[in-house]
Amino acid sequence: MDQILQYFSEFTPQQLEQFRLLGPLYQEWNEKINVISRKDIDSLYEKHVLHSLAIAAVVDIPAGYQVVDLGTGGGFPGIPLAIFFPQVKFHLVDSIGKKLKVVEAVAEGLGLQNVTTQHTRVEDIKNRKFDLVVSRAVAPLKDLWHWSKPLIKKPSGGGPTGLVCLKGGDLAAEISESGVRPKMVPVYKLFPQDFFQEKYVIAVQ
Repeated sequence: MDQILQYFSEFTPQQLEQFRLLGPLYQEWNEKINVISRKDIDSLYEKHVLHSLAIAAVVDIPAGYQVVDLGTGGGFPGIPLAIFFPQVKFHLVDSIGKKLKVVEAVAEGLGLQNVTTQHTRVEDIKNRKFDLVVSRAVAPLKDLWHWSKPLIKKPSGGGPTGLVCLKGGDLAAEISESGVRPKMVPVYKLFPQDFFQEKYVIAVQ
């Protein structure tokens, strides 16, 4: 929790309480349905929550936006972002139903009113458009962009649109194959901690 407050400060008492509750809620649910590796659950705030909030450090998501989190897994980056941006609607999608059970229980436990879930494969989402797509290390950039494009609304009003994802490692080949020219922000520049070396926020307009 302190790791978040080291980099962000403008929280309401409700947001602070929601961030505080993330730890015990995930601890409790992870014992029933394993969505976070055993070794990572103890560093939940650094490796999952703060990592997810790297997106918030790079992109200011306007109130009223609709955001889809592709392959949310245990709810990252969607749940921390939903706490951070309470005026934004987040739709968390995954093909594995039991993971969404955890996501729904955590969202309910936090009292999040701006989170919905859908048990589906991303390519099967039809008749819905979003202002922004977010994702964390789900698939190669080429595939992520291919899945995201049909879901993104036409830009209006100058706010951010497109895909914003968290990826790690040497991405040169992956970016080259994707055919897009993303903006890359090293997470280590935002949060100078060893864990974030070679991790990036990738934004495709």
